[in-house]
Amino acid sequence: PNMVLLSMFIVHYLNRAIVFPLRMRASAPMPLSVMGLALLFCSVNGYLQARYLTHMHRYPSDWLQSLKFVAGATMWLHGFYLNNQADGILRNLRKANDTERYKIPRGGLFEFVSGANYCAEIYEWFGFAVACWSIPAATFAVFAFLNTAPRGAAHHKWYLEKFEDYPKGRKAVIPFVW
Repeated sequence: PNMVLLSMFIVHYLNRAIVFPLRMRASAPMPLSVMGLALLFCSVNGYLQARYLTHMHRYPSDWLQSLKFVAGATMWLHGFYLNNQADGILRNLRKANDTERYKIPRGGLFEFVSGANYCAEIYEWFGFAVACWSIPAATFAVFAFLNTAPRGAAHHKWYLEKFEDYPKGRKAVIPFVW
């Protein structure tokens, strides 16, 4: 069970670190400080998650059949899918020769929230936390929320100010709630 849980974590970050950048179109440069802080956080968090799953806790052999694991892994997988779907929607908003700089994202979770990618990331990591049922994974899920939810709220505010025809019922990060 430990290696399955660790693999879930690794799959996300292989996707984020390798697949996602290769699929991106050229965009504005990222400030070095943002990249440095992200690298620091991911390194410390990766170490903590890996250390816990490889040295500090041994799950019982039947953990993969437990309700906690099945529910959490299902949430994680669904969140992973929704996260990639949202990234694809954002990536494909503009075609190569579009003159319109900004567009309203539509489809998937974007029908419910402005920060669909943030919502999916939060959901994915809360799923991981349920599947692991550990303090390190739960702490990571909370920090994922605290890091991404304000960004989703800021995007929501920007969309509302930028587009007169922006869907008024769309929430910021949590469908039907906020």
